[in-house]
Amino acid sequence: MLQTLYDYFWWERLWLPVNLTWADLEDRDGRVYAKASDLYITLPLALLFLIVRYFFELYVATPLAALLNIKEKTRLRAPPNATLEHFYLTSGKQPKQVEVELLSRQSGLSGRQVERWFRRRRNQDRPSLLKKFREASWRFTFYLIAFIAGMAVIVDKPWFYDMKKVWEGYPIQSTIPSQYWYYMIELSFYWSLLFSIASDVKRKDFKEQIIHHVATIILISFSWFANYIRAGTLIMALHDSSDYLLESAKMFNYAGWKNTCNNIFIIFAIVFIITRLVILPFWILHCTLVYPLELYPAFFGYYFFNSMMGVLQLLHIFWAYLILRMAHKFITGKVVEDERSDREETESSEGEEAAAGGGAKSRPLANGHPILNNHHRKND
Repeated sequence: MLQTLYDYFWWERLWLPVNLTWADLEDRDGRVYAKASDLYITLPLALLFLIVRYFFELYVATPLAALLNIKEKTRLRAPPNATLEHFYLTSGKQPKQVEVELLSRQSGLSGRQVERWFRRRRNQDRPSLLKKFREASWRFTFYLIAFIAGMAVIVDKPWFYDMKKVWEGYPIQSTIPSQYWYYMIELSFYWSLLFSIASDVKRKDFKEQIIHHVATIILISFSWFANYIRAGTLIMALHDSSDYLLESAKMFNYAGWKNTCNNIFIIFAIVFIITRLVILPFWILHCTLVYPLELYPAFFGYYFFNSMMGVLQLLHIFWAYLILRMAHKFITGKVVEDERSDREETESSEGEEAAAGGGAKSRPLANGHPILNNHHRKND
């Protein structure tokens, strides 16, 4: 049964054009071709990324945060209460007025005390400013290095300048070591993001982030073993071109560098719109949708790859909407915060506001950090 499923999954008619088999992609005459088994190394590499990230955040990001005077915000903790904790974990984090009254009777607290308990409890679960800075620092470092490395891999290739050459000789296109390592490192990194997503900073587009990571992993994996490598390197470099800008804007935002954050965000928005809504659909997608049909009839792999690209494009449109909405608020002079972030609740009306570190004591807070005129992500 398993062997039948295995054979059907790797049936050449699914993944390769007509009249071609996996035997055509076997190494020969010193030419090396991509193989699905190459991808096994990405799982241990993903675990290595998590280890490297831990030490990077501890010995690089944390000292950098201290240098920028980014400190943990002292938060008042919700006192232990079994009744309220059970409701919080099982029924919801924001009880309605009727539920507040019921919980008040069950816990022996006043309605105001119940509401205060839930505010503090919600704030306990929100990520700290330092945690967000560490995460942004790690992603900024990777995306910047990946973008530079990706450009080094493709900038001297003829298909970087002429998209039709992406399919020249397809699929009998041998790989080179730089392409191999670019693929393995990118795929390993996205595996590590998927592994750590439960502990990373959660935003309102959490589900979209999961979809993005899964679609990216599938796309990179498929493009490797089906030898869409030339198109794949172009797509990965294009995505990395804006991601590091966003993460750097976050870092400056958390550090309280308002003007720098705003300026980088504007650059990020321009690069994001140009790369994700112009170059990707009108150059890259055109390249993967139109040019292959000039060589071979459409096959399942062709439809599968472009369907996954369509999923990514829909996510890009969704994120572009958030970016443009923030840009509009910024241009019109309204206060702008990350559209995906939830606001940290304060208790200043009750004289119980916790002291905030990093010189932000008198400034309103959004998702654990001072509101600036503008900030954002991808993930991206």
